[in-house]
Amino acid sequence: MATVALAVTDGMLHLELSMAYEVFGSAPAGVTVPWYEVAVCGPVPVRVGRFLLEPDHGLGRLREAGTVIVPGWADVDVEPPAELVDAVRAAHEAGARVVSLCTGAFVLAAAGLLDGKRATTHWAHTDVLAARYPRVEVDPDVLYVDNGSVLTSAGKAAAMDLCLHLVRLDHGSAVANAAARRLVVPPHRAGGQAQFVATPVPARDDHPLAALFPWIVERLDRPLTVEDLARQAGMSSRHLGRHFRAATGTTPLQWLLTQRIRRAQELLERTDDSVDAIATATGMGTATTLRRHFNRTVGVPPDTYRRTFRSRAG
Repeated sequence: MATVALAVTDGMLHLELSMAYEVFGSAPAGVTVPWYEVAVCGPVPVRVGRFLLEPDHGLGRLREAGTVIVPGWADVDVEPPAELVDAVRAAHEAGARVVSLCTGAFVLAAAGLLDGKRATTHWAHTDVLAARYPRVEVDPDVLYVDNGSVLTSAGKAAAMDLCLHLVRLDHGSAVANAAARRLVVPPHRAGGQAQFVATPVPARDDHPLAALFPWIVERLDRPLTVEDLARQAGMSSRHLGRHFRAATGTTPLQWLLTQRIRRAQELLERTDDSVDAIATATGMGTATTLRRHFNRTVGVPPDTYRRTFRSRAG
């Protein structure tokens, strides 16, 4: 996946393109793993929003990339160019991991890459995508969908979530967190989180949960309950649940479990600690509990994750 090719033609959205370039264009400070080579591919020149872009390569270069990213498509009522659709399909057939950001899903759908698969796009266009491509299982309620070799994201901020998810898949949680810190964005939002929440992140210091999130993260080794969180936040459990769902799109316990799993991933990547020790450090209690939740969330047992990650890193 060393080469990331950004597929661009007239009619692309510049924000998603810029996000992808920021994530994959340069390694975060202190990260020593081999970073990506980014190739901007398309006809010359390309009109991207108000900007004129000169790609490095033609669309034929997509076939040589490990990962192909299709940014947002500005007008979903207009069919994407056949040359773009054909190039994306050819890249996938050649073995590339193909990723769409926001309405770039319409390009992947036109190429037939989403047939029979679950996919998403910006919530304002999910009905259009489902009606135009009935063979696609459109999920309007998630941030991104990972089908292995084909991935799709919802709009704007969710595009950043998917880009960081790719870094996490390729280089592990610690490197993805470093990339997030450089970009000053949250290090992880699960793909299954709701697209639209009233307050995606606590934006003000006086937000009811502003101090609670870091308090929880510092205490992941403890058996925290909803009552513990509510007491710390100075509100009832019911009020906590309402504020939490408005801020994160999920429940307090589900959010807490996600943080525990991510901490376990970091420890598996960076230490030789036993699964029992990691279970204790992440508040899971026992190795059996950690293995059950880890396998269900990540898709493989902790020991397999450690071996796979270290083999890939090596």
